[in-house]
Amino acid sequence: MNQPIKIIDLFSGPGGLGEGFTSLKNTDGSSPFQIGISIEKEPSAYRTLKLRAFFRQFNGDAPKEYYDFLKGELGKTPEEQLYKIPKFSTQVAMAEQEAQNLELGKDNQIINKKIIEAIGEEECILIGGPPCQAYSLAGNRSNKDYDPTLDPRNFLYKEYLKVIAQFQPAVFVMENVKGMLSAKVNGVSIYETIFTDLHNPCKSVNTEPQTNRQKHNYKVLSLVVPENEDKALNPRDFIVYSEQYGIPQRRHRVILLGVREDIYPNVGSIGLTKSEHQATVMDVIFDLPKLRSGLSKIQNTKENWVHNIQNDAKKSIVSLNAIKQLEIANSIKSVIQKIQEPSDKQGQVFALKRTSDIENDEFKNWFYDKSLGKYITNHETRGHLTADLQRYLFCSIWGSVSKEFNWASRSPKSKDYPEYLIPKHKNFKSGKFADRFRVQPWDIPATTITCHISKDGHYYIHPDPLQCRSLTVREAARIQTFPDNYFFVGNRTEQYVQVGNAVPPLLAKKIANNVLSILR
Repeated sequence: MNQPIKIIDLFSGPGGLGEGFTSLKNTDGSSPFQIGISIEKEPSAYRTLKLRAFFRQFNGDAPKEYYDFLKGELGKTPEEQLYKIPKFSTQVAMAEQEAQNLELGKDNQIINKKIIEAIGEEECILIGGPPCQAYSLAGNRSNKDYDPTLDPRNFLYKEYLKVIAQFQPAVFVMENVKGMLSAKVNGVSIYETIFTDLHNPCKSVNTEPQTNRQKHNYKVLSLVVPENEDKALNPRDFIVYSEQYGIPQRRHRVILLGVREDIYPNVGSIGLTKSEHQATVMDVIFDLPKLRSGLSKIQNTKENWVHNIQNDAKKSIVSLNAIKQLEIANSIKSVIQKIQEPSDKQGQVFALKRTSDIENDEFKNWFYDKSLGKYITNHETRGHLTADLQRYLFCSIWGSVSKEFNWASRSPKSKDYPEYLIPKHKNFKSGKFADRFRVQPWDIPATTITCHISKDGHYYIHPDPLQCRSLTVREAARIQTFPDNYFFVGNRTEQYVQVGNAVPPLLAKKIANNVLSILR
């Protein structure tokens, strides 16, 4: 393997899987993998993908101008000035060749032509997973009127199969939500259908390989449970629990590793190595500047922010005392005396600086970039209703008090709310939305970052009660293990969606290492 092996990256999102694979290095510092082409239909995610493709053209030695952009000195988007600098015309053209704003299933003819141009007859691997919303237990499947046979997303994996059939990658990595294991169409398990189809892609989609590529079957392996000839793997053996592998997030996803039959006989152990210690929220966001939330519906001033939190807290304390939640009430009483606007206010997209350093060496080496210094991007808060600020205060304090008193629940359930803090949702007490508001405590891995974070932030409350807010895009990106020099293009809502839909790059790097051992 003197030349890097080419990657076809489908349903790329902002590029989490691709980032993990391309960040892996050989002992001599060279890259064993290279993105040949990445396909993404959503325009803002594509723009992020293109910017990262531009960054990669410099092989780890990005120019000063790239960092000037991250510091806010070259406009608000890369298209504004960075891409227009004449000396980077070649790199911009290469990035445009690598990242493609196309849709699988709709633009197949163009996509096939682009893949052929990108990888020719070279060996390749395929990464990516079809959009997961159709399989989500929290999404459409919870709607009694939902008809899976009418949802085209349930069949996008067929488009994925066509690419496998045509280009016969040595290995493929397919990621999806756990709901895939229990989803059914016309009473037939999607899981069983997908596994059967992946075994023989050419037959399942009636597609022949491209010229000069041989037809093969595939073996689908687990990254968690070793294969045992005497015992068949069950569906749950394909779930990767990210927190077990050093990712500061309890993200549980199905990851299927397909190995081509001519390579499979030489495959050794492919299991991911579990970490000795779980990474926590504090490990990855404690060094970021403290910020206050914005205010919606009223004038967004620091005076209003402080006054409303302190004034409403008095009512919260009375309500908490009434239900004997004295520990929380006393803690709120202490905290509100310290409430003041942080020096960095609500933060900003560019030119903000870290206030300290991460202590964990692995994360320090992974997140930081010497050329960027202490600068960070995408660290700006959104506005919240004043009533929600009080709920955020309550939840964040619960996160720390629950540890001190060893309570079973680290974030309050709906039954724990005093009367004053109960939102005006008729189903709040039903149990269906028991954790509609959820803090991410400092000392444990976060819950799964999903694209729902773009909606309101209630599930992603910052653990510091002095900040009374939801997580910023950069904090969510840190929990997803995106490096600090990774900039998310688009408006803030689009940035949140990109981060929530991604595969954690650091986990992807660990998977890439196992794929490399297979190919060697």
